[in-house]
Amino acid sequence: MTQSRAPRRKAATVAGAAAEQIGLNFETPDDIVCGVDEAGRGPLAGPVVAAAVIFDPSKPMIRGLDDSKVLTAKKREELYDKIVDRALAYCIASATVEEIDTLNILHATMLAMKRAVEGLSVAPTLVKIDGNRCPTLSIRSEAVIGGDALVKCISAASILAKVTRDRMLLELHQTYPVYGFNAHVGYSTPQHLAALREHGPCEHHRRSFAPVREAHLRFGTGVPLPAGDVILPAMLDDDALLDDDAFGERSGA
Repeated sequence: MTQSRAPRRKAATVAGAAAEQIGLNFETPDDIVCGVDEAGRGPLAGPVVAAAVIFDPSKPMIRGLDDSKVLTAKKREELYDKIVDRALAYCIASATVEEIDTLNILHATMLAMKRAVEGLSVAPTLVKIDGNRCPTLSIRSEAVIGGDALVKCISAASILAKVTRDRMLLELHQTYPVYGFNAHVGYSTPQHLAALREHGPCEHHRRSFAPVREAHLRFGTGVPLPAGDVILPAMLDDDALLDDDAFGERSGA
C-alpha cells in the first residue's frame, strides 16, 4: 500500500482549508439508499424502537421532513402517514425491555436497527444511520452524525420510530395509568420518578436503569442483573449522554 501527499501550501491556505472538512460520500447514482434511526434510548420504560426507510424515487419527496424531536406530535403523525404511503419499503422493529437489560441499551439499540434493516422487503445497497456507530450488517453502511436533520430518509426513519414508540407507551398507559406514560412516554421526568417512588416499577420498566433499580430495591422486588450490566445514573436525560452519544438523540420530546 502506498501513500501520497499533497504539495505543501502556504500556512494561510492550509489554515483556511482546515476550517472546511469535507465528509466522505459513499453514495453512487445507482444506490438503493436506506435511512435508519431509533427512538427511546433514554427512557426508563418500554422498548427501544428503530425504523428503516427507502424512498420510492417515482413519488414526490415529502416536504417538512426533519429530526422527529423538533416536530410537534401532530406534525409527526401527519408525516408518518405520508412516509408510509410514499416509501418504496419501510420496516419498524424493536428490542424489548428484557433485551435492553440483558445486552445494555447500546447493543439493544443496534439490535433493533439491524432488525429494521433486515426486515425490509427491498434490499438496500447503502444504509445511512443516524449517529456515529453502525450495527453489524451485511450491507454497506455509513454513520451520519446529525443525520436525522440532514438526510431525508433518516429523518423519515426518525419519525416512524418516534411515532411508533409513542403509540406503544400510550397503550401502556391504559394498563398502567399511575405512571403517566401518556405524558412523558417513559422518560425520567419528576412525575415519572415520583410514581416510581410511590408505586414501584412495573414489568415494562428497565431494571438496568438506576432509578428503576433503586425503586426495586426499596420495594424488595429486585432481580439480579447480568454481570457487567451498565447502570445509568438517576435523573438521566439525553443531554447527559452527549459526549458519548452514538445516536444523537438529545431530547425526550
